[in-house]
Amino acid sequence: MRHQRRPSLAAVLAGLLLLTACTDDDAGTDPPEAVMEQGEPDDAAAPEEAPLDADDEQRFPDVLDAELERDGDTWRLSATLSSPYDTPERYADAFRALTPDGEELGVRVLLHDHANEQPFTRSLTGLEIPTDVDTIIVEGRDLEHGWGGATVTLEVPRNG
Repeated sequence: MRHQRRPSLAAVLAGLLLLTACTDDDAGTDPPEAVMEQGEPDDAAAPEEAPLDADDEQRFPDVLDAELERDGDTWRLSATLSSPYDTPERYADAFRALTPDGEELGVRVLLHDHANEQPFTRSLTGLEIPTDVDTIIVEGRDLEHGWGGATVTLEVPRNG
């Protein structure tokens, strides 16, 4: 009979304390083309559950929220990710925008871990979304395991 590991009360409380300690400040060293933005949640779909590996460890970062706004002829995609294993050896190292049929529209590479900033929000600017694409999917990438985890689906707000 297999027993599931359950987090201790101390681990749960420590996690909650970390979540409440997050701020809107961006003191990170990610590339300057992306600016952190915190916004009100939009009508994005709820994230899917992240798959677990054999050790019941989360293998991928989860996209918790995302926001899409027009920026001239292109779009700015802001994504909030969570990666509980965030260390210099293993962390959420990118997120991307996909069409519903899997075509990659853009990728934001993250150059360092965000161990002291969980969850964290970063933006991808200059995103080109074809006029025939009505929704995009935002997905995270893990330095060790690649793409996967909980995603968020956004409607592309078009005027007219």
